[in-house]
Amino acid sequence: SMIQAFGYDEDNETLLVIFNSGKTYQYSEVPKDTYEGLLASDSKGSYMRSFVIDCYPCTQMRKR
Repeated sequence: SMIQAFGYDEDNETLLVIFNSGKTYQYSEVPKDTYEGLLASDSKGSYMRSFVIDCYPCTQMRKR
């Protein structure tokens, strides 16, 4: 998979994704059902490409 880890903030509808490349992106305005679809997906990478990447506003987070 292309994803190392991910988490969701239901109050702010933000999805935080850490990719295996080490880059971290925060996706905004992501509905809870999209996050639940990611959780349930057999292929997280395919789900991200189909339903998240280029579908929601995102910002790359800076490394600390």
